Amino acid sequence: QVQLVESGGGLVQAGESLRLSCACAASGIFFSFADMGWYRQAPGKQRELVADITRDGDTNYADSVKGRFTISRDNAKNTVYLQMNSLKPGDTAVYFCNAHFGRSDDWGQGTQVTVAS
Repeated sequence: QVQLVESGGGLVQAGESLRLSCACAASGIFFSFADMGWYRQAPGKQRELVADITRDGDTNYADSVKGRFTISRDNAKNTVYLQMNSLKPGDTAVYFCNAHFGRSDDWGQGTQVTVAS
């Protein structure tokens, strides 16, 4: 079973930065072959993709975060990161880590990010 644990959320002022981490408790082989992503869900809104990174390191970003957020992965540590710069109040949401492998999708419990204006 895959366990994903997010950390790094918190309360920041607009313009500040945060770095989210997602540790994957699974075999190293699984993580190396999984596509990893960060999603977010704001109150009253649907969950949306923020960024993802394939097992080969190809990345994809939502238009709203391009140029501000960077996703990366460390296969040796079974961890995926989301560096968030120039945060805006509109980035306020619960951020979820996702692992996609074959037909399976696994989710973390989420970490709250709140950006004050």
